[in-house]
Parts: sequence; structure tokens; C-alpha cells
Amino acid sequence: MKATTITSYGETATFEIAELPKPTPTAGHVVVRIAASSVNTVDTMIRSMGADLPLSPALPAVLGMDFAGVVEAVGEDVTAFAVGDEVYGCAGGLADLQGALAEFMLADVQLIAHKPKSISMREAAAMPLVGITALEGLERAGITEGQKVLVQGGAGGVGHLVVQLAKYFGAEVYATVSKDQQIEIIKGYGATPINYTSEKIADYVVKYTDSVGFDLIFDTVGGANMTNSFEAAALNANIASTVSLLEIDLSPAHFKGLSLHIVFMLLPMLSGQGRAKHGEILAKLAEIVDAGALKPLLDEAVFDLDHVGEAYDRLTSGKAIGKVVIDV
Repeated sequence: MKATTITSYGETATFEIAELPKPTPTAGHVVVRIAASSVNTVDTMIRSMGADLPLSPALPAVLGMDFAGVVEAVGEDVTAFAVGDEVYGCAGGLADLQGALAEFMLADVQLIAHKPKSISMREAAAMPLVGITALEGLERAGITEGQKVLVQGGAGGVGHLVVQLAKYFGAEVYATVSKDQQIEIIKGYGATPINYTSEKIADYVVKYTDSVGFDLIFDTVGGANMTNSFEAAALNANIASTVSLLEIDLSPAHFKGLSLHIVFMLLPMLSGQGRAKHGEILAKLAEIVDAGALKPLLDEAVFDLDHVGEAYDRLTSGKAIGKVVIDV
């Protein structure tokens, strides 16, 4: 099979086309003919940081965590999927799991679900990692109807799905953005955009919450921005974060009684524990998509296996609006 491999790590690492053996089905797994894969920030981190990350695969490696495609073959004891089924998932591209930047991929059936019927393969491939992260974070933070929810980085890969899902659960949703195009995207989701470059936290907390603060904050920006989330939170609020690799003074969180939920959705793939939960979340996301309440945003640029490096560069450039997708 044709695959795109990476043979070295670092900022200048390049991808190469290779011919690799087609995987064969094993117990509890299916072989998927890949239609498309999307690029996530963690993919670009593996490319640039390589050996410094404990989740990076040994070289040469096939990256690509997200995918959508068609079941080509099923392994022993697989009953929930059959040859010809359209599926999507996040099931490789790290540790010892081959990724999706290849014509075929072996996937644990616990990590996949039937693809939403109402969207394309490209759109489905854009969803798994960010969709699982978004729904898991909201559920762990106790999303309920009527809450005031603030999404930090509302137009990003995870953020734009959090905004839509929070609306689906009946919350009153606000999202921080910085560009005019992002403002229009958030408005299109029926949420309220907040331009963080021109609106101070104290001001928008007064404006939108009568100085009480937000009930739930989903912080996809992380780093130093975590202190901004603390400031914007109501007493006893819940904060979900996907980027918490930092040292920080938790005193503001203590004096507000805040609960912090760290979402690291790669754990089931890395540890082997809790994988079935990912399949369940993907199935739930598919239902929400097909109900018309959730739709991934795709960047306009188009790439294939011969231009994977350009796709990665597109994401890291900050110019992409929506998920970067690679056609396989």
C-alpha cells in the first residue's frame, strides 16, 4: 500500500512516500481503507518534537490520528462492523499504532464508530480527536441547560465544536476570538463572540454575567491564559482545559472554589484503558451531527498524501480557518 512516512523528527523534518505492507485484520480490529485524515496540533508537535514526546512512534513512522474510511476486512470476534461500513475514528499515529496517512490502517473497533450519514468523508475525518475532546470536556465539567458557558479559543479545532455542543445542551454560549472572520463564525453558531484583543475580562464578565462570572469555562488556549479563565469564572465554577502543561499559582482557583478538569484524550490509545468510551462518544457525536446540531468547519486548502508536509505547515502557520484535511 501507498503511505506517507516521516523518517526524522525536528522543525525541518520531511515526509516521504513509501510502499508498506497492507495490514491484516486481527482479533478485535478492522482494516480500514482510508478516505481522508485530518491534522491536529498534537500531530505537528510529534513532527517537530519527536523523541522529546513519550507518545511519538519509532521511526520511520506513519502519522495521522484522525480518519474516515470504509471497512475493508474484519478480525475475529468483530460483530459491530462489517465489510463496506463507513466508519470514522482516532486510532493511530502514535506509540506503536500505525497512523492514517496510508491507504489502509488497522484500527481497534473500540476506537471507531459508524460515520455520520449526513456529512462527507472529509468532514468526518476532521472530527474524531477534537470531537471526543470537546464532548468529554463538557461532560466532565458538568454541562447543563441554562448555564453561561465561555469557550476560550472558540473558533479553533476543539473550540468550534465545544461552542456547538454547548448550544446543543441548552447553554448560553460565549466565545473568545480575535479576527473578524472568527467573529462571524461564532455568530453563525448562535453564540456571542468576545474579541479578547479589545475587551477586558472584567468588562465582559460585567457585561454578560452581571459580574457573577461564567458557570463553565472550556479553555482550549491554555498556558498563561488559564489565569484569565480563573478570573472569568463564577464561584464554584468548572473549568475544562486541554492545554495545562504549565506551572501556575492556583490561589485564585482556591478562593473561588473552582474545579479544574484536564482533558488528555490520547490516554485510551496510549494506555489501552477506557477505549470503549471513545467509540461511545463517537457514536453519540454522529447522532448529534445527523440531527443537524453539529458540523465541523474545514479549511479551504486541499492536500493529498504527496503534500502532507504542506498540510502540517498550513496548520502551524495559523492561517487555517477550520480543520486541515488530507485526502487519501
